[in-house]
Amino acid sequence: MKQITIAGKLGKDAELRSTQNGDKLASFSVAVDDGYGQNKRTLWFDCTIFGKRGETLAPMLSKGTPVTVSGDFSTREHNDKTYLTVRVNELTLQGGRRQEERGGYDQSPAGYNAGGRPSDDIGDSIPFNAEWRI
Repeated sequence: MKQITIAGKLGKDAELRSTQNGDKLASFSVAVDDGYGQNKRTLWFDCTIFGKRGETLAPMLSKGTPVTVSGDFSTREHNDKTYLTVRVNELTLQGGRRQEERGGYDQSPAGYNAGGRPSDDIGDSIPFNAEWRI
Protein backbone atom coordinates (compact mmCIF):
# COMPACT_ATOMS: atom_id res chain seq x y z
CA MET A 1 0.00 0.00 0.00
CA LYS A 2 1.26 3.48 -0.86
CA GLN A 3 0.13 6.12 1.63
CA ILE A 4 0.07 9.81 0.74
CA THR A 5 -0.91 13.00 2.55
CA ILE A 6 -1.74 16.08 0.51
CA ALA A 7 -2.98 19.58 1.35
CA GLY A 8 -4.73 21.74 -1.19
CA LYS A 9 -8.06 23.16 -2.32
CA LEU A 10 -11.03 21.41 -3.84
CA GLY A 11 -11.25 22.02 -7.58
CA LYS A 12 -15.02 21.50 -7.71
CA ASP A 13 -17.92 20.47 -5.50
CA ALA A 14 -17.87 16.84 -4.36
CA GLU A 15 -20.05 14.50 -6.38
CA LEU A 16 -22.08 11.86 -4.53
CA ARG A 17 -22.54 8.65 -6.52
CA SER A 18 -23.43 5.00 -6.01
CA THR A 19 -21.54 1.89 -7.06
CA GLN A 20 -23.27 -0.95 -8.94
CA ASN A 21 -23.81 -2.61 -5.54
CA GLY A 22 -25.57 0.53 -4.24
CA ASP A 23 -22.70 1.63 -1.98
CA LYS A 24 -22.35 5.42 -1.71
CA LEU A 25 -19.15 7.29 -2.50
CA ALA A 26 -18.12 10.92 -2.73
CA SER A 27 -15.56 11.93 -5.34
CA PHE A 28 -13.72 15.24 -5.62
CA SER A 29 -10.49 16.68 -6.95
CA VAL A 30 -7.79 18.41 -4.88
CA ALA A 31 -5.39 20.94 -6.42
CA VAL A 32 -1.92 20.98 -4.85
CA ASP A 33 0.69 23.60 -5.74
CA ASP A 34 4.12 22.21 -6.61
CA GLY A 35 7.31 24.23 -7.08
CA TYR A 36 7.64 28.01 -6.99
CA GLY A 37 8.15 31.00 -9.27
CA GLN A 38 8.28 30.14 -12.97
CA ASN A 39 8.50 26.45 -12.07
CA LYS A 40 5.21 26.50 -10.15
CA ARG A 41 2.56 24.05 -11.34
CA THR A 42 -0.61 22.47 -10.03
CA LEU A 43 -0.95 18.75 -9.40
CA TRP A 44 -4.51 17.37 -9.45
CA PHE A 45 -5.54 14.39 -7.33
CA ASP A 46 -8.84 12.53 -7.87
CA CYS A 47 -10.06 11.58 -4.39
CA THR A 48 -12.78 9.17 -3.26
CA ILE A 49 -14.42 8.58 0.14
CA PHE A 50 -16.58 5.47 0.41
CA GLY A 51 -19.60 4.70 2.57
CA LYS A 52 -21.47 6.77 5.12
CA ARG A 53 -18.53 9.13 5.62
CA GLY A 54 -18.57 10.10 1.96
CA GLU A 55 -22.34 10.49 1.95
CA THR A 56 -22.24 12.72 5.04
CA LEU A 57 -19.24 14.82 3.99
CA ALA A 58 -20.20 15.41 0.34
CA PRO A 59 -22.38 18.50 1.07
CA MET A 60 -19.50 20.08 3.04
CA LEU A 61 -16.93 19.62 0.28
CA SER A 62 -17.41 22.56 -2.05
CA LYS A 63 -15.12 24.19 -4.60
CA GLY A 64 -12.27 26.15 -3.02
CA THR A 65 -12.48 24.46 0.39
CA PRO A 66 -8.96 23.91 1.81
CA VAL A 67 -8.44 20.28 2.90
CA THR A 68 -5.76 17.84 3.97
CA VAL A 69 -6.29 14.30 2.69
CA SER A 70 -4.50 11.06 3.59
CA GLY A 71 -5.04 7.72 1.96
CA ASP A 72 -3.97 5.03 -0.47
CA PHE A 73 -2.20 6.55 -3.48
CA SER A 74 -2.42 5.09 -6.98
CA THR A 75 -2.65 6.10 -10.63
CA ARG A 76 -5.00 5.24 -13.47
CA GLU A 77 -4.62 5.57 -17.22
CA HIS A 78 -7.30 6.96 -19.54
CA ASN A 79 -6.85 8.17 -23.14
CA ASP A 80 -3.06 8.14 -22.80
CA LYS A 81 -3.21 10.36 -19.70
CA THR A 82 -2.13 9.39 -16.19
CA TYR A 83 -4.38 10.45 -13.31
CA LEU A 84 -3.27 10.60 -9.65
CA THR A 85 -5.85 9.03 -7.32
CA VAL A 86 -6.32 8.81 -3.56
CA ARG A 87 -8.70 6.45 -1.75
CA VAL A 88 -9.29 8.64 1.30
CA ASN A 89 -8.76 7.23 4.80
CA GLU A 90 -8.58 10.57 6.60
CA LEU A 91 -9.78 14.04 5.66
CA THR A 92 -9.28 17.29 7.58
CA LEU A 93 -11.21 20.43 6.65
CA GLN A 94 -8.86 23.41 7.05
CA GLY A 95 -10.10 26.80 8.21
CA GLY A 96 -13.60 27.60 9.38
CA ARG A 97 -17.16 26.76 8.42
CA ARG A 98 -18.89 29.05 5.93
CA GLN A 99 -21.48 31.25 7.64
CA GLU A 100 -23.81 32.10 4.74
CA GLU A 101 -26.03 34.42 6.74
CA ARG A 102 -23.10 36.49 8.01
CA GLY A 103 -21.07 36.41 4.80
CA GLY A 104 -17.90 35.33 6.59
CA TYR A 105 -16.13 32.32 8.06
CA ASP A 106 -16.51 30.95 11.56
CA GLN A 107 -12.99 29.91 12.58
CA SER A 108 -14.16 27.68 15.44
CA PRO A 109 -14.27 23.95 14.59
CA ALA A 110 -17.57 22.10 14.45
CA GLY A 111 -18.90 21.40 17.92
CA TYR A 112 -17.17 24.40 19.49
CA ASN A 113 -18.62 27.80 20.23
CA ALA A 114 -16.92 31.09 19.36
CA GLY A 115 -15.07 31.06 22.70
CA GLY A 116 -13.34 27.79 21.81
CA ARG A 117 -15.32 25.76 24.34
CA PRO A 118 -17.19 22.55 23.42
CA SER A 119 -20.81 23.06 22.41
CA ASP A 120 -23.64 20.80 23.54
CA ASP A 121 -25.50 20.97 20.21
CA ILE A 122 -23.24 18.74 18.10
CA GLY A 123 -25.23 15.91 16.52
CA ASP A 124 -24.46 12.20 16.47
CA SER A 125 -24.63 12.17 12.68
CA ILE A 126 -21.34 14.07 12.27
CA PRO A 127 -18.69 11.43 11.42
CA PHE A 128 -15.67 13.34 12.71
CA ASN A 129 -14.57 14.92 15.97
CA ALA A 130 -14.21 18.60 16.79
CA GLU A 131 -10.82 18.71 15.08
CA TRP A 132 -12.55 18.07 11.70
CA ARG A 133 -10.99 14.62 11.35
CA ILE A 134 -12.62 11.47 10.11
